[in-house]
Amino acid sequence: MSEVRIGLALGGGGARGLAHLHVLEAFDDLGVRPAAIAGTSIGALYGACYAAGMSGAELRAHTVARLAKRADVLNRLLKCRVGRIADLFGAGSRNPMLLDAEALVAQFAPEALPQRFEDLKIPFAAVATDFFERRQLVIRSGPLIPAIAASAAIPGVFRPVAHDGRTLIDGAMTNPLPFDVLAGAADATLACDVTGGPVMRGRAAPNVFEAMLGAVQIMQGTIVAARLAENPPDALIAPDVDGITLLDFLKSGTALKASAATRADARQAVEALLRGG
Repeated sequence: MSEVRIGLALGGGGARGLAHLHVLEAFDDLGVRPAAIAGTSIGALYGACYAAGMSGAELRAHTVARLAKRADVLNRLLKCRVGRIADLFGAGSRNPMLLDAEALVAQFAPEALPQRFEDLKIPFAAVATDFFERRQLVIRSGPLIPAIAASAAIPGVFRPVAHDGRTLIDGAMTNPLPFDVLAGAADATLACDVTGGPVMRGRAAPNVFEAMLGAVQIMQGTIVAARLAENPPDALIAPDVDGITLLDFLKSGTALKASAATRADARQAVEALLRGG
């Protein structure tokens, strides 16, 4: 059983990606480590931390502690703000609440996260999108923080990340669930899809920000569905995250509780892959 190399793909979905913690804990329950990991957006952050040697329990404790106090979260966000109120009246389309994705990763990532891909214990790939070339970019080496930041840089929320001569945005714009990136790196692939389904209806019409983020979720779901129909991974986990939106990080307890069944589902999936089925 231990000879089967499992590749783990962790998808993008903002706060819905908190459910990835259950999958990582399932690997720990079985005493198994993936042979390779690929991640998009929040999946890139958790994937890199797990590839660095952190356990699922350690990542859960860190997440809960970082998101426990609303005032602390808002204070960290303010430290990452790059926009100004005056930007509303300047040339071009500017956002006074735009965030620096690299600063945000530095604010919220565990101290155990190394500086470079080469220092990780498990081969890891972060997926970003090259804005000007309009295509997926898979990053496997070099500085780690910029790569994770680029992978999570949702347009309209984060400033694009300048990295290695490129202008990069959220990897979920091109590949929200990067199981295909693991081709050749493992014998079998397990993917965790946190794009989810519809969110609960609120008032009749969304505001501008809700519409923008909702459109991102719709696009991600459409891309994932097409990729799954064309060439699915060997195993797929889809946590119950329908009631959570992209930026519901202050509802971490709710998100983790709603998706708790994912841990058992992931354990069963890993065991099946290890048996060769």
